[in-house]
Amino acid sequence: MRLLGKLGLAVVACLFGAKLAAAETTVKWLHIEANPAQVKIWEEVARAYEGSHPGVKVEMQFLENEAYKAKLPTILQSKDRPNIIYSWAGGVLKTQIEAGVLDDITDSVEGYSDSLTPAALAAFTSNGRVYGLPTALSQVGFLCNKELMAKAKVDPAGIKSWDDLLAAVKTLKSAGVTPIVVGGADKWPLHFYWTHLAVRIGGKAAFDAALRGENGGFAGETFQKSGELFKQLVDLQPFQNGFLGFKNPQAVGYFGDGKAAMTLAISTVYHLQRALAADKVGLIEDKICWFDFPVVTGGKGAPTDTLGGITGWLITKGSPKEAVDFLKYFVSKEVQTRLAAGNFIIPVVQGADVGLNNAFMKLIAANLAKSNYHQNFYDQSLGPSVGRVVNDVTAEIAGGSMSPQEAAKAIEAAWKQGN
Repeated sequence: MRLLGKLGLAVVACLFGAKLAAAETTVKWLHIEANPAQVKIWEEVARAYEGSHPGVKVEMQFLENEAYKAKLPTILQSKDRPNIIYSWAGGVLKTQIEAGVLDDITDSVEGYSDSLTPAALAAFTSNGRVYGLPTALSQVGFLCNKELMAKAKVDPAGIKSWDDLLAAVKTLKSAGVTPIVVGGADKWPLHFYWTHLAVRIGGKAAFDAALRGENGGFAGETFQKSGELFKQLVDLQPFQNGFLGFKNPQAVGYFGDGKAAMTLAISTVYHLQRALAADKVGLIEDKICWFDFPVVTGGKGAPTDTLGGITGWLITKGSPKEAVDFLKYFVSKEVQTRLAAGNFIIPVVQGADVGLNNAFMKLIAANLAKSNYHQNFYDQSLGPSVGRVVNDVTAEIAGGSMSPQEAAKAIEAAWKQGN
C-alpha cells in the first residue's frame, strides 16, 4: 500500500508537472493598434487559438505608434523581447534583418505563403527568404467632411490637380472652414505631402534613379520641386492652428469631431477617426468622402500610382515555433475575411476580399488593384536613419525654417552617408 501510495504521488506529480510544462509556452505579441473595435477581434482570435492549442498563451502588448518606433531598437536587444512585432517593411525591415534580430520563417510558411498576394509577401522577403507575413494594404489620400465641403461650395470630386487643391483651400478659408488637419508633431503625417508629390512628379523612375544616385539623387529636380509645391500649400496656411503641436491621434480625432474639411491620411483613418472622436461616433459613412491625391501638371507619375503601406508582422530571433503557427492562424482567410467585413483592412490573403461590404473599402481595394506603382512610405522604405531625416525636413518646410532645396539636399546627404 505504501508503495502504491508513492506510485500514486509520483503519477500525480508527473501529471502536474506535465500540465505546468504544457502551459509554459507564451507568445508575446506587440502591436500599435489604437482602435479598440479591431483589437477586440484580435483578442477573440488569440483566445480561440489558445482554446485549440492547450498550453499556449498569447499575450498581447500595446505601444503607441511613436513610442513603438522610438523603443523598438532597444526592445529587440532585450532577452525578454516580444515574439511577434508590427512592421511597415521597407528599409527598416532590411536593417532589422542585417542586425540579426529576426527569425527566417521561410520553411515554416512554405505552402501557406502561396495564399498571400505576391506583392504583399515580397515586401517581407529579402534575398528569397521570408521574415514576416503581411496583413494589410493601405492607400494615402484625402478623407473629407461632406458637410464642411458643401458649406464652402467645394466639390471634392472636382479636386483633380494640385492647383485644384490649392484653390479649394482658399475657398474653404474664405468660408471660415479649417481646410486641413494634420498631426505635425509626429512629422510623418507631413511627409505624406512631400512624398506623394514626388510620386506624382517623377513616378517610380525618379525614385529608382535617386536610389542609384542618378540625376542628383534625392537632391534632384523631382524632389526639390515636390518641396516647392508643398511650400505653395504651406504658404496658404491650410492647417489648423498649432498644427505642429498636434500628435496624429489628436489630429485624427479633430477630423472625426468635424472641425476640419480634409485630412491627408492612410485609408485606415476612415475607421479610426470614429474611435478617436470625442463622442466615439465621429463622421458616419454618409458624411465622409475621399479623393485621390491630385496630379501635378506635367508630372511623369501615373494618376493611378499610389502611396501607402504594406503592413504586417515579424518573428523575432529565438521565438518558439508556436509564434509562427499563431501568426499563420491570425493571417488566415477566415480572420482576414472577418477583419475585411469589419472595414478594418484591405486583405492580403487571396479570397478574403469577399468580406469587403463597404463602398469606401471597395474603392480603396480597387485603387490598389489598378496601381502599377505602390510606393511604400519613404520613412520606412529608406530605412530608419534616412526616414527620420525625411520626416524632420518635411516638418521644417511646414514650419518655415528650411527651404525645399535645403530639405532635398539634407535627404540626399543622409542617403549617401548610409549607403
